[in-house]
Amino acid sequence: MKIVLDTNVLLVAISPRSPYHWIWKALLAKKYDLYVTSDILDEYAEIIERQMGHLAAAATLDLLMELPNVHFVQKYYHWQLIEADPDDNKFLDCAIAASVEYLVSHDAHFKVINEYDYLNIKLIAVEGLKLMLN
Repeated sequence: MKIVLDTNVLLVAISPRSPYHWIWKALLAKKYDLYVTSDILDEYAEIIERQMGHLAAAATLDLLMELPNVHFVQKYYHWQLIEADPDDNKFLDCAIAASVEYLVSHDAHFKVINEYDYLNIKLIAVEGLKLMLN
């Protein structure tokens, strides 16, 4: 399964004390393929560092770069489909460039995906991901 994770989803998945830690464990167990770009990795690092500290951010990014099921995507086009929060476009652009099946987020701005059936990308919440992984 090919997915892009919104930063907030990754953030809540990292801590072993989180009820969403199963997302992180599923990544480590190679139950899905995660697709990222350099700007997504930058945002992951920034937000994780802000919430959990520099060491946690560095360790997380180092591990992501080593996992065989984390794939770096070079995007060549900026679709600019999310007008309400242009910063979210990096995730949708990555999803399009990598032809992923799912973008996992609770952010309502991503609902714009539903307006473009030809993208063949489904927006799913964490609960939907859990159903698919079980």
